[in-house]
Amino acid sequence: MLMPFKNEPLTDFSREENRQQMLAAIGMVRSRLGRDYPLIIGGKEIFTDEKITSINPSRHNEVIGRVSRADRALAQQALEKAMEAFKTWRQVPPEARARCLFKAAAIMRRRKHELSAWMVLEAGKNWAEADADTAEAIDFLEFYGREMIRLAEPRPVTPYPGEENTLEYLPLGVGVVIPPWNFPLAILTGTTVGPVVAGNTVVLKPASNTPVTGYMFMEVMREAGIPEGVINFVPGSGSEIGDFLVGHPLVHFINFTGSKDVGLHINSLAAQIAPGQQWIKRVAAEMGGKDAIIIDDESDLDEAMAGVITSAFGFSGQKCSACSRLIVVGEAYRPVLEKLAAGVAALKVGPAEEYGVNLGPVIDQASYNKITGYLQTGRSEARLLTGGRSDDSGGYFIWPTVFADVPPTARIAREEIFGPVLAVIPARNFQEAIDMANDTEYGLTGGVYSRNRAHLELARREFHVGNLYFNRKCTGALVGVQPFGGFKMSGTNSKAGGRDYLKLFMQSKSIAERF
Repeated sequence: MLMPFKNEPLTDFSREENRQQMLAAIGMVRSRLGRDYPLIIGGKEIFTDEKITSINPSRHNEVIGRVSRADRALAQQALEKAMEAFKTWRQVPPEARARCLFKAAAIMRRRKHELSAWMVLEAGKNWAEADADTAEAIDFLEFYGREMIRLAEPRPVTPYPGEENTLEYLPLGVGVVIPPWNFPLAILTGTTVGPVVAGNTVVLKPASNTPVTGYMFMEVMREAGIPEGVINFVPGSGSEIGDFLVGHPLVHFINFTGSKDVGLHINSLAAQIAPGQQWIKRVAAEMGGKDAIIIDDESDLDEAMAGVITSAFGFSGQKCSACSRLIVVGEAYRPVLEKLAAGVAALKVGPAEEYGVNLGPVIDQASYNKITGYLQTGRSEARLLTGGRSDDSGGYFIWPTVFADVPPTARIAREEIFGPVLAVIPARNFQEAIDMANDTEYGLTGGVYSRNRAHLELARREFHVGNLYFNRKCTGALVGVQPFGGFKMSGTNSKAGGRDYLKLFMQSKSIAERF
């Protein structure tokens, strides 16, 4: 009998033994840098001449690995192998499919520090962020396995005299999984194994910034006993194979996490019926945010500052859930700015592998250029409170930056920056703060710090986001605890880590037999 689901505990790096284990893991991973990695199609490893070179964003002269790059012919082969594998995988009992996930979770648990170390070096995550990423990946495996067992039980229907009526869930078919680089293990794992445990087979196209971490996931799943062809690993560019996969008539669904523009493009392309296609493709898309935390003038400002700083600058603000707007009500504005300036100035910036670093690098040169462009924009739109520094001589480092007195219509208050930049906006009253928070095309996460019950209840009704948090940070949704997914241009509200998620990749069949 399975134990009830329980979130994977985070590692306490204040303990010397845990620090030493993590240092050893980083050293072991560093000894493996620079290797070549294959595609995996139908269980077979395929090396190609064209490679994706993954680099360490903390030290951009250091190569993490070279991963084979798929072309359209190989993408076609991956789809065909996935379709072939679907014929048998869909017939595997749900409990047996779930056991593959439980085995994978056990393997990840044993390799926890090693997997985190790969993300420290390849994604620039500090120790705590990488450890949380690995823990979330384990949570997805454990939670979705249990969910599939639950959903395989007889579904309730209303009894009818003289008949037996049943309802059962069936998998859709072949899907394409396109995860992001910012959670290169957690989101990649969740978006892949959710559809797979439901009985589907997938073509997995990992993010080009973090393909080696994706390969480590494949090592885990193969060791866990996933049959050949159920998960096909095909790194490649969006222009070369992304559109080809999304538009292919064999594909039943696309599970995507990334930018709004790419998500909308995928949604549009998937809506077009390809020759020979016999079904409407489903798209599950998580597409970003411009998230706001409101600090009421009736709140604990020290508690609020801790939550805001973590929400805004964790992983250098490279989270779709990150706080990028801080809306402060009334008389709280001046003291908030004072506390914020002091707290942000104390954050440590440096290579992600160094213990105690708060902010590592941003992911690559393109992101660095985009974010530093917004720093210049912010100087022209508002008042620089703290930060504004950047340095890409060795790695892609941008210091945590806060702009004060930001007009609600400013670009830095409306556009997704995806970096360590926070816009602080004054509001005259709480209702105005809610109106400002909602005045965006996004609707992913939001937060309110307040001791005023009427204000919290107002926000509960009117703050229009998929994940709303009171008196805590607006990042760090836990699998099973806070199902994650937003409104409006933030995506299709897929609610990853929730009890509705697996149904996105299944169809229900009603069967009636009259006796």
